[in-house]
Amino acid sequence: MQFLLVAYDFDDADAPNRRLAAREAHLALVAANKAAGHALYGAALVEDGKMVGSMLVIDYESREALEEWLAEEPYITGKVWDEISISECRVAPAFAKL
Repeated sequence: MQFLLVAYDFDDADAPNRRLAAREAHLALVAANKAAGHALYGAALVEDGKMVGSMLVIDYESREALEEWLAEEPYITGKVWDEISISECRVAPAFAKL
């Protein structure tokens, strides 16, 4: 199942520091998930030149498997992401990398 995750960061004064502190671990987990076929696409959400969140298109066999990843995602455990929206989606064949 494919999912679209849109997450906005906390907006307190220390939020950018938490993002920076968790970034290396987050990117390492994304790389591992990409190698396993789970992370399809991703992007930082940017407003006025500052990162304010993230967008990921991910593929897991179930919502439960997705929740297992979220339980260890550094941007969640490190209190970077505040508002998170997850919707089931389907990547159009024209955008799929085969």
